[in-house]
Amino acid sequence: MESSDIRRKKIAVIGGGLVGSLNACFLAKRNFQVDVYEAREDIRVAKFARGRSINLALSYRGRQALNAIGLEDQVVSQGIPMRARMIHSLSGKKSAIPYGTKSQYILSISRENLNKDLLTAVEKYPNAKVHFGHRLLKCNPEEGVITVLGSDKVPIDVTYDLIAGCDGAYSTVRSHLMKKPRFDYSQQYIPHGYMELTIPPKNGDYAMEPNYLHIWPRNTFMMIALPNMNRSFTCTLFMPFDEFEKLVTSSDVLDFFQKYFPDSIPLIGEQTLVQDFFLLPAQPMISVKCSSFHLKSHCVLMGDAAHAIVPFFGQGMNAGFEDCLVFDELMDKFNNDLNESTCQLEVVRLPKEHGKISSCSYAIYLCPSLYHGHLFQNKIP
Repeated sequence: MESSDIRRKKIAVIGGGLVGSLNACFLAKRNFQVDVYEAREDIRVAKFARGRSINLALSYRGRQALNAIGLEDQVVSQGIPMRARMIHSLSGKKSAIPYGTKSQYILSISRENLNKDLLTAVEKYPNAKVHFGHRLLKCNPEEGVITVLGSDKVPIDVTYDLIAGCDGAYSTVRSHLMKKPRFDYSQQYIPHGYMELTIPPKNGDYAMEPNYLHIWPRNTFMMIALPNMNRSFTCTLFMPFDEFEKLVTSSDVLDFFQKYFPDSIPLIGEQTLVQDFFLLPAQPMISVKCSSFHLKSHCVLMGDAAHAIVPFFGQGMNAGFEDCLVFDELMDKFNNDLNESTCQLEVVRLPKEHGKISSCSYAIYLCPSLYHGHLFQNKIP
């Protein structure tokens, strides 16, 4: 057997976020040589987290992927079960809508803590390495060559058997695939933005019922709140940008909340509400569809890089995790054949009858208990 046949194949994972770090665990477990390139610094040692992030709703499909690499129990132990939606009407009345039976729930998870756990899991594999502060400059997917820029500011070219683009909705890897013939791509920004607020603990305990996903539906906008382990709630306000732009003073904000979310003001606190509201501007939300997810056997897209969806569906992370699990199952089926596995990922994740719409996107409609979009409408059962 030639040395090229027995050498350990090398895989570059671009992006050290949730999907990238999970994917690296799956690949390292298969004894590939795995290099993860993450543009940001190591969040486990960073003094300040850059920006803020929506809480995650971990569902069964995401848990299955974590279970496959032995992390499910650890992650679930740090989550809070949400057994139902708790709908807050304008009058202050609260109504619970269960997600399923009494034993069924989704989990409120800290994105930061989950990412830290996944990065630590990657580094436990001797054949895997995470390169922090390394930005992808160029990608030649036909040749499997990437150009990365590290802290020394000297670009280096590295060749891999597979480049896995797990670098999010604004994927650099995907931008290179978009230049190739017959690669279809579309993106759409919805008119809404999102902003995060916080409901602090009250007398050392939760200020509201903890085992619910709290929702304030108000026609064209809504607010949600997910419980945290420290007994606070992370609130997210989803609203059209033109509405956000109307709120320019502290009085504007307080009047707006008094009109639409009056029961939330004593929970958040007037001073904290105003402070958090103006801390960061409202952030945009984008959906992405593309086809195909791969180029020959040298490059593949996973997670938001392939199929970003808006966060109030509660399925982005779960769909990305499912990509990793499906790819791992294909690697089992085809005995670690990268060419067959990348081609078949396309077949499994892009059913023909739905054309260019990823299964990850339309799966929301197959899982109505996890679909929050309709709750923009102020209809209380």
